[in-house]
Amino acid sequence: MTSDAGGATAFACIALAALIALTLLIGQVGVAVVARHRAQAAADLGALAAAGVLVEGPEAGCARATELARRMGARVARCVVEHWDVEVTVEVTVTLGIFGNRTVGVAARAGPVDDTA
Repeated sequence: MTSDAGGATAFACIALAALIALTLLIGQVGVAVVARHRAQAAADLGALAAAGVLVEGPEAGCARATELARRMGARVARCVVEHWDVEVTVEVTVTLGIFGNRTVGVAARAGPVDDTA
C-alpha cells in the first residue's frame, strides 16, 4: 500500500515556484514596457526641442536633441533634418535579468504643420 502523505506539500511547493517564476516574468515585461515609454518620451521631446532651434541650423537642432535624450537616460541613434522637419531615433538599453540586456529603439518626428490640405 502506498501513502499519499506529503503529496499536497510537494504540489504546493511546485505551484509556489511556478507562481514566483510567473511573477518575475511579468515584472520583466513591465520593465520593458517602461523602457519603451521612456524612450518614446525622449524621442518626442528630442524632436520637439530640435525643431524649436532649427533656425540656428541642423547641427544645433541635433545637438539639442542629443543633450535632452542624454538627460533622460537615452541616446540619440539618428537625427535627420530635412527642410524644417526633424526625425530623431532614440535608443534605451534595458536590463531584463536572466534575459540579458536589450535595446529599445523608437523614432519621433517634429516640424511645421502642413496646412495646405
